[in-house]
This record gives sequence, C-alpha cells and structure tokens, in this order.
Amino acid sequence: MKIISKRLRELREGISLSQNKIAKKIGINQTSVFRYENDVADPSAKTLLWYADYFDVSLDYIFGRTDNPQGKLFEHKPKAIEEISNQSENLKEFIEMCFDPKSLMNGRLKKALLEILSEEKENKN
Repeated sequence: MKIISKRLRELREGISLSQNKIAKKIGINQTSVFRYENDVADPSAKTLLWYADYFDVSLDYIFGRTDNPQGKLFEHKPKAIEEISNQSENLKEFIEMCFDPKSLMNGRLKKALLEILSEEKENKN
C-alpha cells in the first residue's frame, strides 16, 4: 500500500535517520527498509508495531486511516525524540565537564585540540 510506504518514509526522515540506521534499530537489513518505503514489499506486523511504538503513532496513522499521528487515546511522546534528547543531555554534560576550569578533563581536552590543530597544520604544509 502506497500510504504505508509514504508514512514509514516520512516517520524516518522526520528525525533524519538513514535507512541503514533504522534498519539496525529494527533488526532488519537496509534493503528491507528500502523495499517497504518504495512499496515493493509489505512490512511484517511486527515491523509495523515497532514503527508505531518507536515513533509513538497509531497503526491507524500508518495505514492512512487518520492523519492524526498520535491517535485519540495517548500522549505523543516518540521514543526517537527521547533518545535524541538523552544524547543531547549527555553531550551537554560532557561539554560542561570538559570546559570546567577545575576539571582534569579541561587540560586534556585543550592538549588534544592543540595536537589536532598542529597535525592539520602540518598536513597542509
């Protein structure tokens, strides 16, 4: 069904995931994702449920029975956004730690960055 293919692609592209990355998350190969998104093959019920859970959308949305992704019975809290948010928080904590003048990582980071700059300068010459 074209609508299923379209919705699966839109969900994936909506969070800027490659076909390869989403395939790894699902536990299938990239070719399968390509085939689903191009209406060459039909995803299994298990795969459709995975999409619904991961993106926190209803199967009615995936099947094109409604244009309301979150349906009527639950809050819209995609796991995908939660993962990105958690990664972002971890990165913020790391950056704060690295640039804290009292942190041991501050000196190491400074040294590493200076070495990288030095190597790049040498490579250009």
